[in-house]
Amino acid sequence: MNLDQLNLLFALLALLALGGGIVTIAVGVAGRAGWVMSEAVRGAGSHLSVPIAWAVAATSMAGSLYYSEVAGFVPCTLCWYQRIAMYPLALILLIAAIRKDNRTARWAGVPLAATGWGISLYHYLLQVNPSWSGTACSASVPCNFRWVSEFGFVSIPFMALSGFTAIVALLVVFAREA
Repeated sequence: MNLDQLNLLFALLALLALGGGIVTIAVGVAGRAGWVMSEAVRGAGSHLSVPIAWAVAATSMAGSLYYSEVAGFVPCTLCWYQRIAMYPLALILLIAAIRKDNRTARWAGVPLAATGWGISLYHYLLQVNPSWSGTACSASVPCNFRWVSEFGFVSIPFMALSGFTAIVALLVVFAREA
C-alpha cells in the first residue's frame, strides 16, 4: 500500500470516527432527553465503548507513528502535544478494556481525550486559517503546514480531532453504564 492509499484509508477512518462520535453524542442526548434508549443499545454500548475507544486510540497512534517514522513527516509542536494525549490513551484504554473497567477508562481517558481534542481543534483551525499565527509553532516545522490533505479538508490534525471526538463520546455516553 502506497502513501496515497494510506492517506485515503486514514482519512476515511477519521470520517468514520467523527461520524460515530456524532451519532454517539446524539444517542446520549436523546437518552438524557427522556427518549427511550433500548436496553440492547445501552448494554452493547456499555460493553463495547471502551474496546472501541481503545481501537480508535491504537489506530490513531499507529497512524501517527507511520507518518513520522515511515513516511518521514516531521511532527510540529502541536502534533507532539496531540501525541502526548493520544499515546497514553492507547495503553490506558487497553488495560481498562481487558479489566472491563469502564470507571477507570472514563476517569483517566476523558481528561486526556478532551485535552487532545482542544489541541487538535486549535491545530486544525491554524491550518484552515493560515493567517493566524500559532504561538506554539516554529519556523522550521510550521503548525499550519499540511502533510496530508484528503477531500480538501482532512488533514492530520483533523484526523486526530475525529479520533478524540469518538473517544470522548464513547467514554462519556456509554462508559458510565458499567
